[in-house]
Amino acid sequence: MADSSIPQATMPLPGALPSAAQGDAVLKTQYLVLMSIALCHFINDVMQSVLSASYPLLRDEFALSFTQIGLMSFAFMGTASVLQPLVGTLTDRYPFSQSLTVGMGSTMLGLLMLANAPSYPYLLAGAALIGIGSAVFHPEASRVTRTAAGRRFGTAQSMFQVGGNAGHAAGPLLAAFIVVPLGRGSVAWFAALALVGMTILSLVGRWQAEHRRKKKRTAPAREHGLPRRVVMLTIVVLAFLTFTKNVYMASISAYYTFFLIDRFGLSAQEAQMMLFLFLAAAAAGVIFGGVIGDRIGTRAVIWVSILGVLPFTLALPYLDLFWTGVMTVFIGFILSSAFPAIVVFAQELVPGRVGLIAGVFFGMAFGIGGIAAAALGLVADATSIETVYRICSFLPALGLLAVFLPRFNRDTA
Repeated sequence: MADSSIPQATMPLPGALPSAAQGDAVLKTQYLVLMSIALCHFINDVMQSVLSASYPLLRDEFALSFTQIGLMSFAFMGTASVLQPLVGTLTDRYPFSQSLTVGMGSTMLGLLMLANAPSYPYLLAGAALIGIGSAVFHPEASRVTRTAAGRRFGTAQSMFQVGGNAGHAAGPLLAAFIVVPLGRGSVAWFAALALVGMTILSLVGRWQAEHRRKKKRTAPAREHGLPRRVVMLTIVVLAFLTFTKNVYMASISAYYTFFLIDRFGLSAQEAQMMLFLFLAAAAAGVIFGGVIGDRIGTRAVIWVSILGVLPFTLALPYLDLFWTGVMTVFIGFILSSAFPAIVVFAQELVPGRVGLIAGVFFGMAFGIGGIAAAALGLVADATSIETVYRICSFLPALGLLAVFLPRFNRDTA
Protein backbone atom coordinates (compact mmCIF):
# COMPACT_ATOMS: atom_id res chain seq x y z
CA MET A 1 0.00 0.00 0.00
CA ALA A 2 1.14 3.53 -0.61
CA ASP A 3 2.72 5.21 2.41
CA SER A 4 0.45 7.94 3.72
CA SER A 5 3.51 10.00 4.58
CA ILE A 6 4.38 10.42 0.92
CA PRO A 7 3.63 13.99 -0.17
CA GLN A 8 0.80 14.26 -2.62
CA ALA A 9 1.62 15.30 -6.17
CA THR A 10 1.30 18.96 -6.97
CA MET A 11 0.27 20.27 -10.35
CA PRO A 12 2.28 22.98 -12.07
CA LEU A 13 0.68 26.10 -13.41
CA PRO A 14 -1.64 25.39 -16.35
CA GLY A 15 -0.18 25.88 -19.79
CA ALA A 16 3.43 25.11 -18.92
CA LEU A 17 5.53 22.11 -18.13
CA PRO A 18 6.75 22.16 -14.52
CA SER A 19 10.24 23.43 -13.88
CA ALA A 20 12.66 21.61 -11.61
CA ALA A 21 12.26 22.78 -8.04
CA GLN A 22 15.11 24.12 -5.99
CA GLY A 23 17.32 22.03 -3.77
CA ASP A 24 17.74 18.30 -3.44
CA ALA A 25 14.20 17.38 -2.35
CA VAL A 26 12.79 14.23 -3.87
CA LEU A 27 10.82 15.05 -6.99
CA LYS A 28 7.07 14.85 -6.46
CA THR A 29 4.89 13.09 -9.00
CA GLN A 30 4.69 15.43 -11.99
CA TYR A 31 1.44 14.50 -13.64
CA LEU A 32 1.62 17.08 -16.42
CA VAL A 33 4.97 15.70 -17.54
CA LEU A 34 3.57 12.16 -17.35
CA MET A 35 0.51 13.15 -19.37
CA SER A 36 2.72 14.87 -21.94
CA ILE A 37 4.96 11.85 -22.40
CA ALA A 38 1.90 9.56 -22.49
CA LEU A 39 0.35 11.72 -25.23
CA CYS A 40 3.54 11.50 -27.27
CA HIS A 41 3.63 7.75 -26.70
CA PHE A 42 0.08 7.72 -28.08
CA ILE A 43 1.20 9.65 -31.17
CA ASN A 44 4.28 7.46 -31.61
CA ASP A 45 2.31 4.22 -31.43
CA VAL A 46 -0.55 5.48 -33.60
CA MET A 47 1.98 5.95 -36.36
CA GLN A 48 3.49 2.53 -35.70
CA SER A 49 0.08 0.87 -35.56
CA VAL A 50 -0.90 2.37 -38.91
CA LEU A 51 1.87 0.23 -40.42
CA SER A 52 0.47 -3.11 -39.22
CA ALA A 53 -3.14 -1.98 -39.72
CA SER A 54 -2.32 -1.22 -43.36
CA TYR A 55 -1.04 -4.73 -44.10
CA PRO A 56 -4.24 -5.92 -45.85
CA LEU A 57 -4.14 -2.89 -48.14
CA LEU A 58 -0.42 -3.33 -48.86
CA ARG A 59 -0.91 -7.03 -49.52
CA ASP A 60 -3.48 -6.28 -52.21
CA GLU A 61 -1.55 -3.40 -53.81
CA PHE A 62 1.87 -5.13 -53.92
CA ALA A 63 0.66 -8.78 -54.05
CA LEU A 64 2.56 -9.60 -50.85
CA SER A 65 2.76 -13.04 -49.26
CA PHE A 66 2.35 -13.58 -45.52
CA THR A 67 6.10 -14.11 -45.37
CA GLN A 68 6.74 -10.67 -46.90
CA ILE A 69 4.30 -9.10 -44.44
CA GLY A 70 6.13 -10.86 -41.62
CA LEU A 71 9.43 -9.48 -42.92
CA MET A 72 8.01 -5.95 -42.80
CA SER A 73 7.13 -6.50 -39.14
CA PHE A 74 10.63 -7.87 -38.63
CA ALA A 75 12.20 -4.78 -40.27
CA PHE A 76 10.23 -2.54 -37.91
CA MET A 77 10.40 -4.57 -34.71
CA GLY A 78 13.86 -6.02 -35.30
CA THR A 79 15.40 -2.59 -35.83
CA ALA A 80 13.76 -1.30 -32.67
CA SER A 81 14.86 -4.37 -30.74
CA VAL A 82 18.55 -4.18 -31.69
CA LEU A 83 18.90 -0.43 -31.18
CA GLN A 84 16.88 0.15 -28.00
CA PRO A 85 19.35 -1.40 -25.52
CA LEU A 86 22.20 0.45 -27.26
CA VAL A 87 20.33 3.75 -27.12
CA GLY A 88 19.37 3.14 -23.48
CA THR A 89 22.97 2.39 -22.47
CA LEU A 90 24.27 5.42 -24.36
CA THR A 91 21.75 7.84 -22.85
CA ASP A 92 22.38 6.44 -19.36
CA ARG A 93 25.95 7.65 -19.74
CA TYR A 94 25.49 10.66 -22.02
CA PRO A 95 21.97 12.07 -21.62
CA PHE A 96 20.65 14.04 -24.61
CA SER A 97 17.46 15.83 -23.71
CA GLN A 98 16.26 16.29 -27.31
CA SER A 99 16.70 12.66 -28.33
CA LEU A 100 12.93 12.20 -28.05
CA THR A 101 12.36 14.84 -30.71
CA VAL A 102 14.88 13.16 -33.01
CA GLY A 103 13.19 9.78 -32.57
CA MET A 104 9.79 11.18 -33.49
CA GLY A 105 11.33 12.73 -36.59
CA SER A 106 12.60 9.33 -37.77
CA THR A 107 9.12 7.85 -37.40
CA MET A 108 7.68 10.70 -39.45
CA LEU A 109 10.16 10.04 -42.27
CA GLY A 110 9.26 6.35 -42.21
CA LEU A 111 5.57 7.12 -42.68
CA LEU A 112 6.28 9.44 -45.59
CA MET A 113 8.34 6.69 -47.24
CA LEU A 114 5.55 4.14 -46.76
CA ALA A 115 3.02 6.52 -48.29
CA ASN A 116 5.14 7.04 -51.41
CA ALA A 117 6.99 3.72 -51.76
CA PRO A 118 7.15 2.53 -55.41
CA SER A 119 8.18 -1.04 -54.52
CA TYR A 120 8.56 -3.54 -51.70
CA PRO A 121 12.18 -2.61 -50.71
CA TYR A 122 10.99 0.93 -50.00
CA LEU A 123 8.24 -0.46 -47.78
CA LEU A 124 10.92 -2.34 -45.83
CA ALA A 125 13.01 0.84 -45.50
CA GLY A 126 10.01 2.83 -44.26
CA ALA A 127 9.24 0.14 -41.68
CA ALA A 128 12.88 0.20 -40.53
CA LEU A 129 12.82 4.01 -40.09
CA ILE A 130 9.74 3.66 -37.89
CA GLY A 131 11.66 1.06 -35.89
CA ILE A 132 14.60 3.45 -35.46
CA GLY A 133 12.22 6.12 -34.18
CA SER A 134 10.83 3.68 -31.65
CA ALA A 135 14.33 2.65 -30.57
CA VAL A 136 15.21 6.24 -29.76
CA PHE A 137 11.85 7.12 -28.19
CA HIS A 138 11.23 4.37 -25.66
CA PRO A 139 14.40 4.37 -23.49
CA GLU A 140 14.48 8.14 -23.01
CA ALA A 141 10.71 8.36 -22.56
CA SER A 142 10.98 5.69 -19.86
CA ARG A 143 13.69 7.73 -18.15
CA VAL A 144 11.45 10.81 -18.16
CA THR A 145 8.61 8.67 -16.77
CA ARG A 146 10.80 7.33 -13.96
CA THR A 147 12.08 10.83 -13.19
CA ALA A 148 8.59 12.34 -13.02
CA ALA A 149 7.09 9.44 -11.05
CA GLY A 150 8.01 10.57 -7.56
CA ARG A 151 7.36 7.37 -5.63
CA ARG A 152 4.47 6.15 -7.77
CA PHE A 153 6.53 4.07 -10.17
CA GLY A 154 3.80 1.61 -11.20
CA THR A 155 1.22 4.33 -11.78
CA ALA A 156 3.70 6.41 -13.80
CA GLN A 157 4.72 3.40 -15.90
CA SER A 158 1.05 2.65 -16.55
CA MET A 159 0.36 6.21 -17.64
CA PHE A 160 3.29 6.05 -20.02
CA GLN A 161 2.37 2.66 -21.43
CA VAL A 162 -1.35 3.32 -21.72
CA GLY A 163 -0.54 6.17 -24.07
CA GLY A 164 1.23 3.69 -26.33
CA ASN A 165 -1.49 1.06 -26.02
CA ALA A 166 -4.19 3.61 -26.77
CA GLY A 167 -2.25 4.71 -29.83
CA HIS A 168 -1.81 1.12 -30.90
CA ALA A 169 -5.55 0.58 -30.47
CA ALA A 170 -6.48 3.73 -32.40
CA GLY A 171 -4.30 2.75 -35.37
CA PRO A 172 -6.71 0.13 -36.77
CA LEU A 173 -9.66 2.51 -36.39
CA LEU A 174 -7.80 5.25 -38.23
CA ALA A 175 -6.72 2.76 -40.88
CA ALA A 176 -10.29 1.53 -41.26
CA PHE A 177 -11.80 4.99 -41.72
CA ILE A 178 -8.91 6.83 -43.41
CA VAL A 179 -6.32 4.55 -45.00
CA VAL A 180 -8.65 1.80 -46.30
CA PRO A 181 -11.15 4.11 -48.05
CA LEU A 182 -8.65 6.78 -49.15
CA GLY A 183 -5.70 4.62 -50.11
CA ARG A 184 -2.04 4.29 -49.15
CA GLY A 185 -1.23 7.96 -49.85
CA SER A 186 -3.33 8.97 -46.84
CA VAL A 187 -0.65 7.41 -44.59
CA ALA A 188 1.31 10.62 -45.15
CA TRP A 189 -1.37 12.56 -43.28
CA PHE A 190 -0.29 10.91 -40.05
CA ALA A 191 3.07 12.67 -40.40
CA ALA A 192 1.27 15.82 -39.21
CA LEU A 193 0.79 14.10 -35.85
CA ALA A 194 4.55 13.73 -35.64
CA LEU A 195 5.01 17.50 -35.83
CA VAL A 196 2.69 17.91 -32.84
CA GLY A 197 4.62 15.24 -30.99
CA MET A 198 7.98 16.82 -31.79
CA THR A 199 6.78 20.14 -30.36
CA ILE A 200 5.62 18.55 -27.10
CA LEU A 201 8.76 16.44 -26.80
CA SER A 202 10.93 19.50 -27.25
CA LEU A 203 9.28 21.00 -24.14
CA VAL A 204 9.63 17.73 -22.24
CA GLY A 205 13.30 17.65 -23.17
CA ARG A 206 13.78 21.14 -21.78
CA TRP A 207 12.11 20.08 -18.50
CA GLN A 208 14.38 17.05 -18.27
CA ALA A 209 17.47 19.16 -18.93
CA GLU A 210 16.40 21.64 -16.24
CA HIS A 211 15.81 18.79 -13.81
CA ARG A 212 19.33 17.48 -14.42
CA ARG A 213 20.83 20.94 -14.13
CA LYS A 214 19.34 21.50 -10.69
CA LYS A 215 20.22 17.94 -9.65
CA LYS A 216 16.90 17.21 -8.08
CA ARG A 217 16.71 13.62 -6.89
CA THR A 218 14.11 11.07 -7.87
CA ALA A 219 12.85 8.70 -5.23
CA PRO A 220 15.65 6.22 -4.53
CA ALA A 221 15.16 2.56 -5.33
CA ARG A 222 14.79 0.39 -2.26
CA GLU A 223 17.71 -1.90 -1.48
CA HIS A 224 16.63 -5.44 -2.26
CA GLY A 225 19.70 -7.17 -0.81
CA LEU A 226 19.66 -9.91 -3.46
CA PRO A 227 22.91 -11.49 -4.67
CA ARG A 228 23.95 -10.86 -8.27
CA ARG A 229 23.15 -14.47 -9.25
CA VAL A 230 19.54 -14.09 -8.10
CA VAL A 231 19.22 -10.74 -9.88
CA MET A 232 20.44 -12.26 -13.15
CA LEU A 233 18.11 -15.26 -12.81
CA THR A 234 15.18 -12.95 -12.14
CA ILE A 235 15.96 -10.85 -15.21
CA VAL A 236 16.01 -14.05 -17.29
CA VAL A 237 12.63 -15.11 -15.87
CA LEU A 238 11.16 -11.68 -16.62
CA ALA A 239 12.57 -11.97 -20.15
CA PHE A 240 10.80 -15.31 -20.67
CA LEU A 241 7.55 -13.86 -19.39
CA THR A 242 7.96 -10.96 -21.80
CA PHE A 243 8.58 -13.54 -24.53
CA THR A 244 5.28 -15.35 -23.91
CA LYS A 245 3.34 -12.11 -23.80
CA ASN A 246 4.80 -10.58 -26.94
CA VAL A 247 4.71 -13.64 -29.16
CA TYR A 248 0.99 -13.88 -28.46
CA MET A 249 0.50 -10.14 -28.93
CA ALA A 250 2.37 -10.36 -32.26
CA SER A 251 0.04 -13.12 -33.43
CA ILE A 252 -2.90 -10.79 -32.83
CA SER A 253 -1.37 -7.54 -34.11
CA ALA A 254 -0.07 -8.97 -37.38
CA TYR A 255 -2.59 -11.69 -38.28
CA TYR A 256 -5.84 -11.27 -36.35
CA THR A 257 -7.49 -9.34 -39.20
CA PHE A 258 -6.57 -12.11 -41.66
CA PHE A 259 -7.91 -14.73 -39.22
CA LEU A 260 -11.25 -12.92 -39.05
CA ILE A 261 -11.42 -12.37 -42.80
CA ASP A 262 -10.56 -15.99 -43.65
CA ARG A 263 -12.67 -17.70 -40.96
CA PHE A 264 -15.73 -15.46 -40.70
CA GLY A 265 -15.74 -13.68 -44.07
CA LEU A 266 -15.49 -10.18 -42.58
CA SER A 267 -14.51 -7.19 -44.67
CA ALA A 268 -11.16 -5.49 -44.02
CA GLN A 269 -12.95 -2.61 -42.29
CA GLU A 270 -14.98 -4.95 -40.04
CA ALA A 271 -11.83 -6.87 -39.15
CA GLN A 272 -10.07 -3.64 -38.20
CA MET A 273 -12.94 -2.81 -35.84
CA MET A 274 -12.53 -6.20 -34.14
CA LEU A 275 -8.79 -5.60 -33.81
CA PHE A 276 -9.60 -2.26 -32.18
CA LEU A 277 -11.64 -4.03 -29.48
CA PHE A 278 -8.65 -6.19 -28.58
CA LEU A 279 -6.21 -3.28 -28.54
CA ALA A 280 -8.57 -1.03 -26.55
CA ALA A 281 -8.91 -3.78 -23.93
CA ALA A 282 -5.12 -4.06 -23.85
CA ALA A 283 -4.85 -0.31 -23.21
CA ALA A 284 -7.29 -0.60 -20.29
CA GLY A 285 -5.31 -3.51 -18.88
CA VAL A 286 -2.13 -1.46 -18.81
CA ILE A 287 -3.79 1.17 -16.59
CA PHE A 288 -4.92 -1.38 -14.02
CA GLY A 289 -1.65 -3.30 -14.11
CA GLY A 290 0.47 -0.40 -12.89
CA VAL A 291 -1.98 1.08 -10.40
CA ILE A 292 -2.77 -2.27 -8.80
CA GLY A 293 0.92 -3.13 -8.80
CA ASP A 294 1.59 -0.08 -6.59
CA ARG A 295 -0.96 -1.47 -4.11
CA ILE A 296 -0.67 -5.26 -4.05
CA GLY A 297 2.82 -5.70 -5.49
CA THR A 298 4.19 -6.19 -8.98
CA ARG A 299 4.89 -9.89 -8.42
CA ALA A 300 1.20 -10.63 -7.82
CA VAL A 301 0.17 -8.71 -10.92
CA ILE A 302 2.66 -10.65 -13.06
CA TRP A 303 1.34 -13.97 -11.72
CA VAL A 304 -2.31 -13.18 -12.43
CA SER A 305 -1.70 -11.56 -15.80
CA ILE A 306 0.55 -14.08 -17.55
CA LEU A 307 -0.92 -17.32 -16.22
CA GLY A 308 -4.51 -16.12 -15.76
CA VAL A 309 -5.02 -15.52 -19.47
CA LEU A 310 -4.41 -19.20 -20.38
CA PRO A 311 -8.06 -20.45 -20.32
CA PHE A 312 -9.07 -17.66 -22.71
CA THR A 313 -6.27 -18.24 -25.23
CA LEU A 314 -6.96 -21.99 -25.26
CA ALA A 315 -10.63 -21.38 -26.11
CA LEU A 316 -10.13 -18.67 -28.76
CA PRO A 317 -9.44 -20.80 -31.89
CA TYR A 318 -12.68 -22.78 -31.48
CA LEU A 319 -15.30 -20.05 -30.93
CA ASP A 320 -17.86 -18.32 -33.15
CA LEU A 321 -17.53 -14.67 -34.14
CA PHE A 322 -19.32 -13.21 -31.10
CA TRP A 323 -17.38 -15.19 -28.53
CA THR A 324 -14.15 -14.61 -30.42
CA GLY A 325 -14.67 -10.89 -29.87
CA VAL A 326 -15.49 -11.42 -26.18
CA MET A 327 -12.46 -13.66 -25.57
CA THR A 328 -10.05 -11.25 -27.27
CA VAL A 329 -11.26 -8.46 -24.98
CA PHE A 330 -10.47 -10.59 -21.92
CA ILE A 331 -7.13 -11.66 -23.39
CA GLY A 332 -6.08 -8.12 -24.22
CA PHE A 333 -7.05 -6.78 -20.79
CA ILE A 334 -5.44 -9.52 -18.70
CA LEU A 335 -2.29 -10.07 -20.73
CA SER A 336 -1.33 -6.41 -21.13
CA SER A 337 -1.53 -5.70 -17.38
CA ALA A 338 1.76 -7.56 -16.90
CA PHE A 339 4.13 -5.27 -18.77
CA PRO A 340 4.14 -2.21 -16.43
CA ALA A 341 4.75 -4.58 -13.52
CA ILE A 342 7.57 -6.37 -15.37
CA VAL A 343 9.35 -3.10 -16.22
CA VAL A 344 9.04 -1.71 -12.67
CA PHE A 345 10.19 -5.03 -11.19
CA ALA A 346 13.28 -5.01 -13.42
CA GLN A 347 14.08 -1.36 -12.69
CA GLU A 348 14.00 -2.08 -8.97
CA LEU A 349 16.38 -4.98 -9.49
CA VAL A 350 18.95 -2.83 -11.35
CA PRO A 351 18.72 0.69 -9.88
CA GLY A 352 20.37 3.52 -11.78
CA ARG A 353 20.09 1.81 -15.19
CA VAL A 354 16.67 3.05 -16.25
CA GLY A 355 17.61 3.55 -19.89
CA LEU A 356 19.27 0.16 -20.20
CA ILE A 357 16.36 -1.71 -18.57
CA ALA A 358 13.80 0.16 -20.66
CA GLY A 359 15.84 -0.46 -23.79
CA VAL A 360 16.21 -4.15 -23.05
CA PHE A 361 12.56 -4.82 -22.22
CA PHE A 362 10.95 -2.52 -24.78
CA GLY A 363 13.54 -3.64 -27.30
CA MET A 364 12.88 -7.26 -26.40
CA ALA A 365 9.17 -6.65 -26.89
CA PHE A 366 9.75 -5.34 -30.39
CA GLY A 367 12.39 -7.93 -31.25
CA ILE A 368 10.34 -10.89 -30.08
CA GLY A 369 7.30 -9.45 -31.83
CA GLY A 370 9.24 -9.03 -35.08
CA ILE A 371 10.80 -12.49 -35.06
CA ALA A 372 7.49 -14.03 -34.04
CA ALA A 373 5.61 -12.19 -36.79
CA ALA A 374 8.06 -13.46 -39.42
CA ALA A 375 8.03 -17.02 -38.04
CA LEU A 376 4.25 -17.10 -37.69
CA GLY A 377 3.95 -15.83 -41.26
CA LEU A 378 5.92 -18.87 -42.44
CA VAL A 379 3.66 -21.16 -40.40
CA ALA A 380 0.54 -19.47 -41.79
CA ASP A 381 1.76 -19.86 -45.39
CA ALA A 382 2.63 -23.53 -44.77
CA THR A 383 -0.56 -24.41 -42.86
CA SER A 384 -3.26 -21.87 -41.98
CA ILE A 385 -3.94 -18.87 -39.78
CA GLU A 386 -6.06 -21.05 -37.48
CA THR A 387 -3.06 -23.30 -36.88
CA VAL A 388 -1.08 -20.25 -35.76
CA TYR A 389 -3.64 -19.47 -33.07
CA ARG A 390 -3.84 -23.08 -31.90
CA ILE A 391 -0.05 -23.11 -31.41
CA CYS A 392 0.06 -19.72 -29.67
CA SER A 393 -2.80 -20.60 -27.32
CA PHE A 394 -0.42 -22.63 -25.12
CA LEU A 395 2.19 -19.88 -24.65
CA PRO A 396 0.72 -18.35 -21.46
CA ALA A 397 1.38 -21.67 -19.69
CA LEU A 398 5.00 -20.48 -19.42
CA GLY A 399 3.65 -18.00 -16.86
CA LEU A 400 4.41 -20.70 -14.30
CA LEU A 401 7.97 -19.35 -14.40
CA ALA A 402 6.72 -16.50 -12.19
CA VAL A 403 7.22 -18.86 -9.25
CA PHE A 404 10.95 -18.03 -9.48
CA LEU A 405 10.42 -14.28 -8.94
CA PRO A 406 11.87 -13.28 -5.55
CA ARG A 407 10.07 -11.45 -2.76
CA PHE A 408 12.58 -8.72 -2.05
CA ASN A 409 10.37 -6.04 -0.49
CA ARG A 410 6.75 -5.42 0.30
CA ASP A 411 6.16 -3.60 -2.99
CA THR A 412 7.10 -6.62 -5.06
CA ALA A 413 5.70 -9.25 -2.74
